[in-house]
Amino acid sequence: MQDPFYTKQKRKKGSSLLAADAWLDSSLYDSAQRMGRSWMRLQDAFSIFRVSGLKRLFVEILSDGFSFFAIGCVLMVALALPAFNATAVGEFNRAEDYSVVFLDRFGTEIGRRGIRSDDSVALADMPDYLIKATLATEDRRFYDHFGIDVVGTLRAIVSNAGGDSSTQGGSSITQQLAKNLFLSSERTIERKVIEAFLAVWLEWHYSKDQILKLYFDHAYMGGGNFGVVAASDYYFGKKVQDINLAEAAMLSGLFKAPTRYAPHADLAAARGRANLVLSNMVAAGFLTEGQVAAARRHPATPIDRAVDANSPNYFLDWAFVEAKKLIEASGTAGNNFVVRTTIDTTLQKYAVDAVVSTVHEGAEQYDVAQAAMVVTDTQGAVRAMVGGTDYGKSQFNRAIVSTRQPGSAYKIFVYSEAFEQLGLTPADVITDRPVCIGDWCPQNYGRSYKGSVTLASAFAQSLNTVPVTLSIKTGRDTIAALSHRMGLQADYPVTRSLALGVASVSVLDMTSSYAVLANHGYKTPAFGITRLSALDGTVLYDYNPDAPRERILSETTVANMNAMLRGVVTGGTGRRATIEGVPAVGKSGTTSSYRDAWFCGFTGNYVAAVWFGNDDYHPTNNLTGGTLPAIAWQKFMAYAHTNIEIKPVFGVDFTPEPTIVAASDAETLEAEQEQRPPSLTPQAARKLVDLADMFKADLAAGGGKIEAQAPVPTSTEAL
Repeated sequence: MQDPFYTKQKRKKGSSLLAADAWLDSSLYDSAQRMGRSWMRLQDAFSIFRVSGLKRLFVEILSDGFSFFAIGCVLMVALALPAFNATAVGEFNRAEDYSVVFLDRFGTEIGRRGIRSDDSVALADMPDYLIKATLATEDRRFYDHFGIDVVGTLRAIVSNAGGDSSTQGGSSITQQLAKNLFLSSERTIERKVIEAFLAVWLEWHYSKDQILKLYFDHAYMGGGNFGVVAASDYYFGKKVQDINLAEAAMLSGLFKAPTRYAPHADLAAARGRANLVLSNMVAAGFLTEGQVAAARRHPATPIDRAVDANSPNYFLDWAFVEAKKLIEASGTAGNNFVVRTTIDTTLQKYAVDAVVSTVHEGAEQYDVAQAAMVVTDTQGAVRAMVGGTDYGKSQFNRAIVSTRQPGSAYKIFVYSEAFEQLGLTPADVITDRPVCIGDWCPQNYGRSYKGSVTLASAFAQSLNTVPVTLSIKTGRDTIAALSHRMGLQADYPVTRSLALGVASVSVLDMTSSYAVLANHGYKTPAFGITRLSALDGTVLYDYNPDAPRERILSETTVANMNAMLRGVVTGGTGRRATIEGVPAVGKSGTTSSYRDAWFCGFTGNYVAAVWFGNDDYHPTNNLTGGTLPAIAWQKFMAYAHTNIEIKPVFGVDFTPEPTIVAASDAETLEAEQEQRPPSLTPQAARKLVDLADMFKADLAAGGGKIEAQAPVPTSTEAL
């Protein structure tokens, strides 16, 4: 029997988990205590660096300064990488390896391009006043700075902000040398940064005298000359050691803008610039006013370079590039060549006059500053090229290098592809109505729609929805492919807006493309060289005018397109291009925001494309292709078609007036030879005719009072 007072004792469970929990708690507590004590000790240690009040402000600024300095160092290294790459090759930009004499289409010399360089004269042998004139004008602190003239740069910025046209630039001589040796002439912030790093690199690796010598040898001095030695011989016919103070001042004035101040291009500007150089020498303390007085009274007089001053320089720059390709392809080892070109100096003058006068007339009204034109015959021979309004101010060739959007002038590719692929004709009717590709819905210029219109009417009125509709049917890739086959060389993305001319084209390429229509549908690339020969007469290249050409468009398509282009001039957006008695055809083009305005077209004699716009891409004041570009095109074509045989345009119903030929004997009916276009403009010719009529009227009025002179005896018997 169990004891009622007995209580069974429960066995205690193991305490291992409790012990582990206790250990963990105590460990965490001890760790926290130790960390707290360590933090307190750290605070006590750093308390000696604690500052307050004004001292804290300086400490914070210094601390942030170190941080930004570290960031700046990383950024500078990143920016300096292109400069490191430029110096890694160990080679300088070289002057041109070839010397080329260019002739026009009639064999008359029109200019030269290529190397005229000489580095054989040591710095110590150059005139002291040439060195002083250069330092006084280009970099007065040259021997004091580390490659970058900080003071001069700040001074130039302040002068420019105040509108002061100072004669002393902001770039140091070392910076200018860095650009000449390693970089291109483009003006970008990135290039200026690289230029600064290269200037410092040059200062580390060369002495000041070596840098100055390199500068004198590699600077472009205008007229195709590199270096003062070649320039002295070219401009004055002297060795650089023999030039006087006035000539040295004129040479030193060329460094800033060699083409603008070249004495053979503008002697007055060159002398004015030389006079400022003399003033700089006095201001720098190198010479006194009395020492420069004689040079002021007797300014330098260069030898005659009239041929170079009147050269078609934009064309020669392009032709020189093309000539170098032919020279390299020929594999010749020579350096001196003669190139016969296609340029016609009379037509070139007409083109320059037409472009420059039109820009000046409309510059204020339309806010436009630049223009370009390329003229070829119907076989592609370049007769005139205008790359800008003033070669002396800017050598950038807007006819070749610049690629701009052509606007509606691009529509010839859209309609040509539609005629080729879909079998359409200008008389076919299409509906002008809203059309969208995705979320892009183009509109017509007047934001209205015409309803049912013929393709010819849509083309003449430059409607936008119609070519977009056609591009949907033909495909945009096929349109782009046709444009490249016809003459466009620059690659561009094929976008929804391609049918409206959103592509990159050059004036030269647009001329070549329109020449396909002028040449019955055959590929007609523009060319400027007909013969390349060495000085000994060896012919290295001879253009073959009878070489087979690729057919790009059928004759039916060409006839249809030419008829529609004629409608643009007679009743569309190109009415200002009308030429009395000449079957002119063409198409205007205007881009969005009015950044570019074009007129491209041709007659039976010549093909021409004209572009108007601004170099910085800022919009014009509502300039359209049917205004100034068409006016400039018409001016040139009116000049060019004076007193020549007017040829018909294939597919255009137009009968030119018959050419009146005076009676002549059989001896004068020789084989036809190329003749220069008349040098008189139509206005001048009319004035001469009016003057002749006045003389005839005066003679008729006083005919009774005029006695005929006795004939001079010709036989010995009469004597």
